[in-house]
Amino acid sequence: MTALNKAIPYVVAIIVTVLWSSSFVLIKLGLKEVPPLYFATLRYALGFAILAIIDIASSRGHSRGYSGALTGTPKPKTAWVPLIVAGIAGYTVAQGLEYVGLFYLPAVTTSFILTFNPLFVLFIGILMFSERPSKFQVGGFLLTLIGAYAFFSTRISWQGQWLGLVIVIISGIGWAVYVIVIRELQRTNRQSSLRVTTVSMGIGVVGLVVLSAATGEYAPLTPDLILIVVWLSLVNTALAFFMWNWALKAVAAFKLTVIQNIMLIEIALFSFFFLQETITPIMVVGMALVVVGVVIVSLRMK
Repeated sequence: MTALNKAIPYVVAIIVTVLWSSSFVLIKLGLKEVPPLYFATLRYALGFAILAIIDIASSRGHSRGYSGALTGTPKPKTAWVPLIVAGIAGYTVAQGLEYVGLFYLPAVTTSFILTFNPLFVLFIGILMFSERPSKFQVGGFLLTLIGAYAFFSTRISWQGQWLGLVIVIISGIGWAVYVIVIRELQRTNRQSSLRVTTVSMGIGVVGLVVLSAATGEYAPLTPDLILIVVWLSLVNTALAFFMWNWALKAVAAFKLTVIQNIMLIEIALFSFFFLQETITPIMVVGMALVVVGVVIVSLRMK
């Protein structure tokens, strides 16, 4: 495999982080109009519908003798148990509770807590699978945490926000389970990225519908909210989750979640340009440490 081929999954992952960072701004705007679980359900239900249409069309093309470049050649037997686990953990728990967390916490606090996701991935990976990062990679991850602390040291408020804190931590654990299960599913069962993304998201949407219905909270859809939901569903969900899961085929779950910490920098830039938030020198130092830590983890292959 050439250096260019090895770099492509990392580039894809970084593009996804940009899309997901923009989601924080859009979600905060949307939460001014609708309840969090209702908002999350709208986004992922539409995202699932888009993926399902593409998956069905691709499957028909493959059955007619086409190459199936989008889907590859999945095993005839669907691995339902891991897909159910991934769907509930990655969408019902991780994404649903992230919306709830953003309702209770500022976006910067939420994104800081989620920088600990690689730690969750590391511990779960050790318990469930044999995949382990090197000491050098763990050192790179610790450097990203130091950078994250420096970045948010003057901006984080913990007092009176314990409920939101617990919710976001559970969300992070759910995401860690998702990336580990999806990576192993694609590696060991040869499931296609499009198929596992579609099926797991559909399962997760069922859970979101149940939770949203249990709250009984709804709100009318304004034109601005409809635009936000459509963009989040089409680009930041259907496209981005497919790209992320495709990258998981080639990049270890621990590494990919550390790369995800680049979102700290991206969220700061989005906040600066769209929310008029300032960037201080200590925040610049923190961003630099995060970048260095991510590079260390990314370049040192086990």
